[in-house]
Amino acid sequence: VQLRESGGGMAQSGGSLRLSCAASGFTFSRYDLVWVRHSPEKGPEWVSTINPAGSKTYYADAVKGRFTISRDNAKNTGYLQMNSLKPEDTALYYCASRQARNYSDNYRFPGIRTLYDVWGQGTQVTVSS
Repeated sequence: VQLRESGGGMAQSGGSLRLSCAASGFTFSRYDLVWVRHSPEKGPEWVSTINPAGSKTYYADAVKGRFTISRDNAKNTGYLQMNSLKPEDTALYYCASRQARNYSDNYRFPGIRTLYDVWGQGTQVTVSS
């Protein structure tokens, strides 16, 4: 059971990066995909979630309108397209998964990766001003 992130790196403010999350060892198509991030300044922070079918997406206010989450179940891979990057987006980004569930409008997604069923080792994103 494994998730592996890739695609992190350095970008300038206003730039873009695309993160990938490769899943193996479990039925990815039955699991929600989640992206969280961790920085020394803010600590753990939930970023985005997508349901197994890709028909429902959720975003933190800090990234709404700039980031797009998606998935390709045939490839067992999830993605996070990050546009209009800001220095405050600098963090270690993790993908995580858990069995699908329905969420109420006021549900608060955990920002701590270990609260999910599976999580990766993270990929660093650094945005310079």
